[in-house]
Amino acid sequence: MSDPTPPANTKSTWSPRIVAFFCNWCTYTAADLAGVSRMKYAPNARVIRLMCSGRVDPQFVLDAFSRGADGVLIGGCHPGDCHYVEGNYKMLRRFQLLKRMLKDLGIDQKRLRLEWISAAEGERVKTVINEMTAQLKELGPLGVPQKFAEWDQEVRALAREVKAAEAVSPAPAVAAAGR
Repeated sequence: MSDPTPPANTKSTWSPRIVAFFCNWCTYTAADLAGVSRMKYAPNARVIRLMCSGRVDPQFVLDAFSRGADGVLIGGCHPGDCHYVEGNYKMLRRFQLLKRMLKDLGIDQKRLRLEWISAAEGERVKTVINEMTAQLKELGPLGVPQKFAEWDQEVRALAREVKAAEAVSPAPAVAAAGR
């Protein structure tokens, strides 16, 4: 499934949806700092707080895309600073796997982003969300849920064709037993 190009009239009104999985100890705290400091950033990210970036299961990312996310942002502690010692290294390995999976699925790898953001880097949260929003606006909507509907229609049409073909020319009878 390749990224569709939106019609010219919808690209200006369309706004990307970003699902952000943030580590409780660093990136989520930095996002809180950005909010308390009244930093202005795009409202496109929906943050899901996890105890550690290492707890982001690849299925969470795929589910986010399948449910309409145009991009997924994962934020964790800087390497060497993980509250759980090696969680961010675990996420880094999963991130590489996810990038390969997305490529195989025809989804632009720019739709998935991993950032190391410490609790003191509220400005970095603002910058990353704004950059990702702008990048996704350039890419246009991913439209996976709409693709599911199109695929369902294709499968139903194929089933009708098979049924019609069977009605015209029934399958030959199974050879008699014992031959």
